[in-house]
Amino acid sequence: MAVELNHTIVAAHDKEESARFLADLLGLDVEPPYGPFIPVQVPNGVTLDFMDTSGTITPQHYAFLVSEDDFDAIFARIRAAGLAYWADPQHSRRGEINHNDGGRGAYFDDPNGHRLEILTRPYGSGGDRPS
Repeated sequence: MAVELNHTIVAAHDKEESARFLADLLGLDVEPPYGPFIPVQVPNGVTLDFMDTSGTITPQHYAFLVSEDDFDAIFARIRAAGLAYWADPQHSRRGEINHNDGGRGAYFDDPNGHRLEILTRPYGSGGDRPS
């Protein structure tokens, strides 16, 4: 049996702003609203459906595997936006990127506190373990 992640709901205080934030940084499109959701589809077919909530948002982690060229473009947009970024998920290495598994990676937060990550090599694909 083949199992694939199709979509996930991303809680937001302003779903349009949050969807636009992610789409702009990753170079993706915001799709037309679908029911209560503002979708952003990534090229592998997974959709992040942003939905408004007035309650407390529990931060989630979303990692995006990107090419080296895409990393350069996305990282340039992160820096141009003046966003804080870290080399690690604990946010202890501010202003750095990592080189885990022979690739590059960076963590940054969205407006709702969700932890976003871009990486060029899947963890475990090279010799270096994530730091």
